[in-house]
Amino acid sequence: MDGVRLHYLERGEGPPLVLLHGNGSMIQDFLSSGLVDLAARQYRVIVFDRPGYGHSSRPRGRVWSPQAQADLFRRALERLGVSRAVVLGHSWGASVAVAMALNHPQMVRGLVLASGYYYPTARVDMALLSGPAVPLLGDVSRYTIAPIASRIIWPLLLRKIFGPAPVPAKFQAFPEEMAVRPSQIRSEAAESALLIPSATAMCKHYADLTMPVAIVAGAEDRLIDPAAQSRRLHQAIAQSSLHLVPGCGHMVHQTSPEAVMAAIKAASG
Repeated sequence: MDGVRLHYLERGEGPPLVLLHGNGSMIQDFLSSGLVDLAARQYRVIVFDRPGYGHSSRPRGRVWSPQAQADLFRRALERLGVSRAVVLGHSWGASVAVAMALNHPQMVRGLVLASGYYYPTARVDMALLSGPAVPLLGDVSRYTIAPIASRIIWPLLLRKIFGPAPVPAKFQAFPEEMAVRPSQIRSEAAESALLIPSATAMCKHYADLTMPVAIVAGAEDRLIDPAAQSRRLHQAIAQSSLHLVPGCGHMVHQTSPEAVMAAIKAASG
């Protein structure tokens, strides 16, 4: 669709619920977490591989900003016969979910934002991670150094994003080898470069959101500060609810899918 091969999975019956994964992830993250099975008891769950992740393509020559992805998913949902849905985004996917709610509010019945980055801050790590998106030099690194480096730091990355909780055994179902492919590394790098500019562009408009908004995050997230991001967003959106989960880090849907389900119900009205 629009030159993009968009891969998705659908489970369950009921009101539509759309799940959008974070940077470096794919459908299998939500599947292995158990959230899809929980939600499918009450909802028609639609999970996408965002462009460049899993089995979805990411054509070059286009900036895949949150707004561009929001437009893509709007068209995809229309083709699936969905005119209105609860939309959940995790981490970078939360930026896409917000863009959908701002640009296509008639389609978003409720908004669930998990472990998102909403306000610009200084992030040296994002500058470093964006290197493989640079033309030519980035292309070389993605086929030489970057995949090897990604495999080496994988255990350290998991400890950071799951901590302080341990990495659950169920996450072994996540396909690590797909996450460190050169094509996916390019997508990850491009989205790292877009993270701060996207937050800068959207943060002026959060108060314009009118649908129910449920904000959920691990209270001890080591990747994105929940006080500077989730709590601040809650203060900016009058009709929002805030769900900070004790003992959880960035992967709150993995370590506490029940808490995320509670947020989904809060946003469903």
